[in-house]
Amino acid sequence: MSMPADRDSSPRTWGDVGRDYLVLTKPWIMLLLLITTVPAMVLADRGWPGWSIVIATLIGGVLASGGAGAVNMYIDRDIDGLMVRTRKRPIPRGTVSPRAAAIFGWVLGLASGPWLYLTVNALTAILALTAFFFYIGPYSLYLKRRTVHNTVLGGVAGAIPPLIGWVAITNRIDIEGVLLFAIVFWWQPPHFWALALDLEEDYRVANIPMMPVVLGEHETKRQTVFYAVMTLMVTLIFGAVARLGAIYFGFALVGGAGFIWCAWRIYRGQGTEGTRTMFRYSTLYLAALFASMVLDGTVLGWPVV
Repeated sequence: MSMPADRDSSPRTWGDVGRDYLVLTKPWIMLLLLITTVPAMVLADRGWPGWSIVIATLIGGVLASGGAGAVNMYIDRDIDGLMVRTRKRPIPRGTVSPRAAAIFGWVLGLASGPWLYLTVNALTAILALTAFFFYIGPYSLYLKRRTVHNTVLGGVAGAIPPLIGWVAITNRIDIEGVLLFAIVFWWQPPHFWALALDLEEDYRVANIPMMPVVLGEHETKRQTVFYAVMTLMVTLIFGAVARLGAIYFGFALVGGAGFIWCAWRIYRGQGTEGTRTMFRYSTLYLAALFASMVLDGTVLGWPVV
């Protein structure tokens, strides 16, 4: 039997309210926006594209990402109170009403389209709205609750930010932008499965068909290794297509090998051994990989494509 979510009855300040609404936007996911969008813009422009377009693109991305996070918490309000990891979110705690969270999320998410259309270009607006609607529709309403493939297929929304960064500069979808999307798409499952393995009981209680719950620990670990290998391969393909140099390829190989090693350590380990290391390493690895794209061009010169 699940325990009821804790209720916060202490006096509320404006700071408390602000923090609650910030939590609704899932700011930890917004970090992915910064990590992958800005380097993609710099690479597409072969140099710093200027503060105005960078800030405008990031604001649009924050609106779409934050809105999707808030609407997702509204949709997941029935299961968030059951899980130890999520039971202290604002809606289960009763500090933000479901209706207020939903309105807040929809306003933010829908605002991303007009903002990006007016300040960047129409294609970035379309991509941002696509990510917003995919996350709250197919992922939150169906994939997360009905299929073991939720993490993989749901990764479409999370992989769009670097493509948005590329399109913000080029105003077109090129193979380089698609490969940037592919890097994050393949990276996400190992990153999240490390967390899912650690929180298997939480997902079991909430009846969420995460891979460790449905297919078991061994299969999840095996797939983690497979996706880590695929991530390395895609990073190398991207480097060749984008004509990057030794700095990028050096880190792609070393960092990618470390990613695979973390996955292999989980596979060979007992229970959740190595999962937290994998989760932390994968975040740093993605940040450093995208930073190496910029460093490569800055030090060795931008490739002519």
